[in-house]
Amino acid sequence: MSVFQNKIVVITGGSDGIGKALVDAFLSLGAKVATCGRNYDKLYQLQAAHPGKPLVIHAADVSKEQECALFIEKVIKNFSTIDILINNAGVSMRALLQDVELDALRKVMDINFWGTVYCTKFALPYITANKGTIVGVSSIAGFRGLPGRSGYSASKFAVNGWLEAIRTELLDSGVNVMWVCPGFTASNIRIAALNSKGESHGETPMDEGKMMTSEACAQHIITSIEKRKRTLVLTATGKRTVFMNKFFPSLADKLTRNYFYKNGELVK
Repeated sequence: MSVFQNKIVVITGGSDGIGKALVDAFLSLGAKVATCGRNYDKLYQLQAAHPGKPLVIHAADVSKEQECALFIEKVIKNFSTIDILINNAGVSMRALLQDVELDALRKVMDINFWGTVYCTKFALPYITANKGTIVGVSSIAGFRGLPGRSGYSASKFAVNGWLEAIRTELLDSGVNVMWVCPGFTASNIRIAALNSKGESHGETPMDEGKMMTSEACAQHIITSIEKRKRTLVLTATGKRTVFMNKFFPSLADKLTRNYFYKNGELVK
């Protein structure tokens, strides 16, 4: 029997990518799952793909405090408690600082950072009572600032620091706090990434076929939750980037610049 059998797992941003893969995987392991997203049609399709399974869906924008509160209230109404919260909802960006409108940066921070704060705050009493787990799906960009992703990097640095702080606060409570930093993972995050005006690009500059799949990423996350790890850094490139940035930061600057730029222009 799975250790997640009948556990109450809450996943934000569960209609696409890593979030959807997590929903699928936890349901297959016998967990009871609640998820939210901004697109109700995608959530409905997700629920229709799991007939008879204990899956609660809720349309919510995690950048809005009240919508997060209502989502957690719905979870408690249906399942009474929460064992695991995975803050997965997020948005990326692709624009240079000289071009980006400040509202686009605020939007990224509101979704990635404040969405994590809101949902964790409202779920905390239940997770604490169960000595459960809080997870933040962050990014390698939370360890290494990436050009064209200044707002995204800032939001993920903030998520990592905030989770580290509350992990320390909760050390004696029995609650495990973990932040997950995938490398490039095949999902819709680059397609949905915001441009300089805060609108979706609608395309990706990367070769998605060469990246880790969302399903593989989800399995790594689930294994790490079971082992109650502190951090999870994924992909060889991701691990190499974190290592290089820690011990050889100036070289990492040059290598990162060379990867994202061609002939002086941002191409990735």
